[in-house]
Amino acid sequence: MTGSPSQAFERFFPHWLRTFVRARETGLVVIALATGALSGVLVGLIANGAQWAHEFFFLLPLDQYLSGSDKVDSWRALSVPVAGGLVLAGLAYFVGNRLKSRMADAIEANALHGGRLSMGGSLYITAQTFISNACGASVGLEAAYTQICAAVSSFFGRGLAARRSDMRLLVACGAAGAISAAFGAPLAGAFYAFEVVLGAYTVASLVPVVASAIVANLVASRITFRHDPLPAIAEFNAATGEFFVHVFILGVLCAFASILLMQGVAVAERMFGHKRLPMFLRPALGGLIVGVFALFTPQVLAAGHGAFYLNLTTSVPLGMLAAVIVLKALASAVSLGAGFRGGLFFAALLLGGLIGRFYADALTLYTPFAFPAALAAIAGMAAFGTGVLGAPVTMTVLALETTGDFSVTAAALAACAVSALIVRETFGYSFATWRFHLRGETIRGPHDVGWIRQLNVARLMRTDVRTLPGDTTIALARDMFPLGMAREMVVIDGQGRYAGLLLGADLHAAPAHRAEEPVLSLASHRGAWLLPGMTIREAIDSFETNEADVLAVVDEGEGRQLLGLVSEAHALRRYGEELERRNREFAR
Repeated sequence: MTGSPSQAFERFFPHWLRTFVRARETGLVVIALATGALSGVLVGLIANGAQWAHEFFFLLPLDQYLSGSDKVDSWRALSVPVAGGLVLAGLAYFVGNRLKSRMADAIEANALHGGRLSMGGSLYITAQTFISNACGASVGLEAAYTQICAAVSSFFGRGLAARRSDMRLLVACGAAGAISAAFGAPLAGAFYAFEVVLGAYTVASLVPVVASAIVANLVASRITFRHDPLPAIAEFNAATGEFFVHVFILGVLCAFASILLMQGVAVAERMFGHKRLPMFLRPALGGLIVGVFALFTPQVLAAGHGAFYLNLTTSVPLGMLAAVIVLKALASAVSLGAGFRGGLFFAALLLGGLIGRFYADALTLYTPFAFPAALAAIAGMAAFGTGVLGAPVTMTVLALETTGDFSVTAAALAACAVSALIVRETFGYSFATWRFHLRGETIRGPHDVGWIRQLNVARLMRTDVRTLPGDTTIALARDMFPLGMAREMVVIDGQGRYAGLLLGADLHAAPAHRAEEPVLSLASHRGAWLLPGMTIREAIDSFETNEADVLAVVDEGEGRQLLGLVSEAHALRRYGEELERRNREFAR
């Protein structure tokens, strides 16, 4: 019988290599270098493929960005996104349902699955993102980049029998390589991995992540493919003290604007999710709306690289800037809400840069104050990106790599700090974690909480439980269970259902005149029990809420059939042991 693809792939790695990777940090660095090189190639393939698709479908001149074109044929602007939506609907019908349980992005994989990503599910997500961007939907390719690069690194990790902590680190290496190659920014790629995908920084993780980011950038920019880092917007004057007032104002504006954008995606999803709208028509209708926006300006199409160059490197009227900001935000929300797949990373950079440029130009025109437009664009870009990604250090170093100016970077850092504080206090989510919340997930980041879900009540409970029918008299129960024989017993009713807990101390402390009463009268916690699927964290909370030392475990049906017992002391001990184990992995 043929094994799984990962099992077959493992045969390509000799035992000495698997041992080397598991035993030495140098082994992880070697795999990170390979991951970075492959990430650079994959990003180049996807980026160039999308550009070729734009040139073909929208009849663009060679190497011209779709969102930077002066005009797109009206019938193409309307029909291509609609056709792309229909293709996505067909893909979801024939393929998506079979892969639904295997679809997770890098953040979710690291938080819940120990860095394990399905290659089939990742290829599907990558294909969805590519088709969405290729047909002009207002989404970025960053989701495809990070998904496929993280999946490849996870695939390597499985083949090398990597530990859980190393698997998570390799996924972060793949994501670092993807962002580094996409933006020509190895520092931003590395910090993206630490903040967004790994959730922590350690000395042990520094070298593999940085190695992957640097190699990916080299491959994408100098060896194989052309890639498109952010443009040098302008020459910068020093960010002097009086400018920081405007930087703080921009941080506030971009924070609330980013919240509106994320909420807008949720509103669009509810609208397109209406039961009267057939599932297969939702992406097509979203594509039609984006196409209508494109009739006003093609700058709403695709990720927005051309719009970035056009609006932030040339003189643009205020009215045009305002229109592009509104239409781009609406197009991104509609695209994602209708079922197109993609990221908001570059859209956030574009919208933040446009808001900063609008603020500076309006200030110069209508007030006696002046604020350099280039500085405002960088501060707005960093602040809006922080609001959406929840990664202030990533956006700060991206500003540094874009400008090479430390005073401007200080201004970007201040804007990021203000934006991060406001979004965390008023909204509490980044875009990725907000979408987890909409799906009913409780994770708030990439920190490893999967082990908490795996360590559930079913694995904690003991099944050697002493039971008593509820109508047994106290005198008879004392004869059956002499003092010291049992610390607790479970009382069941006539149908064998859980009815309460009886402590041995309570049984033998009952007054003599109650000897003929049923033991049910002494039972405690009649309405409190645990379910086998509860996590250890939920079990500990239940002990605290019910002020109980022991709780029964019953099945999840209405029958309340007894399955076992769990003590608070045992749950706390296992929780502490597991935490200590994770801390050792983190600090090694």
